[in-house]
Amino acid sequence: MAKENSRAVAEALNAVIQVLDQLDEKARTRVLNSVTIFFGHENSPPTARPSIAQPNSQHTSTRPAFSEDRAPSPKEFLFQKQPKTDVERIACLAFYLTHFREMPHFKTLDLAKLNTEAAQIKFSNAAYATDNATKAGYLALAAKGQKQITAWGEQFVTALPDREAALKLISEARKRRSARRKR
Repeated sequence: MAKENSRAVAEALNAVIQVLDQLDEKARTRVLNSVTIFFGHENSPPTARPSIAQPNSQHTSTRPAFSEDRAPSPKEFLFQKQPKTDVERIACLAFYLTHFREMPHFKTLDLAKLNTEAAQIKFSNAAYATDNATKAGYLALAAKGQKQITAWGEQFVTALPDREAALKLISEARKRRSARRKR
């Protein structure tokens, strides 16, 4: 009897996954919330994570769909964002540390270690790239010689890999900064 029950559970799970896989994320969430309410289960809100645009729909993660850890690996994240320069890569790494490692303040060494973990080409001079990212407005100074990602840096990384949209955001940020200086 237990074997029949486990088979029924597996078949039900398979059917639910197949149906939900056809829906977009918003509809899927709505259906899951409705089902949990219908069956009287406690519904806890999902933790807010920045959305990561998939470069193509054929890319599949090796992680199971029901895993609690929804964070992409640093390697996956950089692959998705496709930074073109060291400065952009620094901004992406800073974003990753802030949002997926809960590390809002970091040192250049932390960025370099994450870069190695992501299997990226080593920075020729990580401190120079970090300083340039700060000058570009992606990073700002924090306490004790640490850095933090700026709101503009977060918007830039979020817009990637759409390079045109990302660069448009930064050009608008520069216009606003120069307009304030003229006052």
